[in-house]
Amino acid sequence: MTGFGKADAHFEGKKIHVEVRTLNSKTLDVNVRLSPLYREKEMEIRSHIAASVVRGKVDLTLWTEKDAEQSAPTINPSVVASYVTQIEEISAAHHLPMPDNVWDLIVRLPETTVTSQPEVLTDEEWTVVVAAVDEALDKLRQFRQQEGEALAVKFEEKLTAIDTLLQSIAPYEQSRVEKIRARLESRLAELKGVDYDKNRLEQELIYYIEKLDISEEKQRLTNHLRYFRETMAQDPGQGKKLGFIAQEMGREINTTGSKSNQAEMQNIVVHMKDELEQIKEQVLNVM
Repeated sequence: MTGFGKADAHFEGKKIHVEVRTLNSKTLDVNVRLSPLYREKEMEIRSHIAASVVRGKVDLTLWTEKDAEQSAPTINPSVVASYVTQIEEISAAHHLPMPDNVWDLIVRLPETTVTSQPEVLTDEEWTVVVAAVDEALDKLRQFRQQEGEALAVKFEEKLTAIDTLLQSIAPYEQSRVEKIRARLESRLAELKGVDYDKNRLEQELIYYIEKLDISEEKQRLTNHLRYFRETMAQDPGQGKKLGFIAQEMGREINTTGSKSNQAEMQNIVVHMKDELEQIKEQVLNVM
């Protein structure tokens, strides 16, 4: 299911940002992009994601920003003092005058400033990071829950539409029998001088109609509709089961279409297929 969650945290002048996004996928596919300082904790972050997300393509990004004071270069006092001492000694040894502005010379020399200090991940900072990751995942769950509630309403609309279409087939079933009888009798009447056994005609007609009977398909489809609703009401993580039920619904609808043998019934089946196809598309969004 698609979703998005974001969290921000602060630690000793550092801003920590976490974003997590999900897309449809039949399995859990996790992609993690981390700031270099946190790469050693990638497996732990993946475990947090797996505990929160059942399936889907998950992209988690974790990066940091430093405050201006921390990111600004700092002067290295020991290096500056060493340069001053060396300049004074060279001037005295070679009887050279000291430069008018020693500082302008020193700042051009290497290593007088330090742009950054090596970072070490402490337990305190990692605790803050984990809290931010969990907050982002929690917001993701809330987002997906809202999407799921809207999806349940959509499913119910489609299930009701299929059920209504199924009930609308009934009037055509009886008229279909009468049309089949009339067509057979008309064809037999065209055979001039040929007599036939009307009892045998009734038997053949019954056999033919039984082959086209869709009572079992209608009953099974009704059961699948009910089971789909019951599964939706169960605990989360039923997406695959809903997909299987939708496949079974498709089988019954297809069999009904192959047995219809009447334009009006086939049109109804086409509409049922359209409603079911929309269910199948959205089932991929269910965990």
